[in-house]
Amino acid sequence: MTKNRLSIVVALIVAGLGAGCAGVTVEAPKDDEFLTGQEQRRQSYGKVTGEGIYLFGGPSKTSAPTSPIGVNSFLWRATLDTLSFMPLASADPFGGVIISDWFAPPESTNERFKMTVYILSRELRSDGLRVAVFRQQRDASGIWVDSEISPDTASELENTILTRARELRVASLAQ
Repeated sequence: MTKNRLSIVVALIVAGLGAGCAGVTVEAPKDDEFLTGQEQRRQSYGKVTGEGIYLFGGPSKTSAPTSPIGVNSFLWRATLDTLSFMPLASADPFGGVIISDWFAPPESTNERFKMTVYILSRELRSDGLRVAVFRQQRDASGIWVDSEISPDTASELENTILTRARELRVASLAQ
């Protein structure tokens, strides 16, 4: 008897949740092509299709322009520009992860590098980016073996990406 009551209670809860969501509709804003960017953001706050709910004002001035990606677009573009010499294995604009494939510099065929960049913020900040660098060297038998890399290498790459992101931001403000 208790099992039947539990089943009935669970069924009622699920039915109640389904009924509660039945009337929810999401409408696209009409005539949004005639609104300025600020007006579009103001109208979209708190809506399902908007940028989110902001309790203490909107996005900061270091935020990238509204874009469909989930991370700062300046950091994203700067990372792609900086790693453009390497083949990419994966790029997730919503999660903010860019993974390169192994790259062997033409002058050194016995070593190769791989990089993973994590974009951690929607704002252009120095702590919104992490770079992991991996290095392998070929041993005498031709097998790739992991080798150490200078701890400064990842920091230098982060600084290069941040510099490029700032350049992109300044260029966008000048337009």
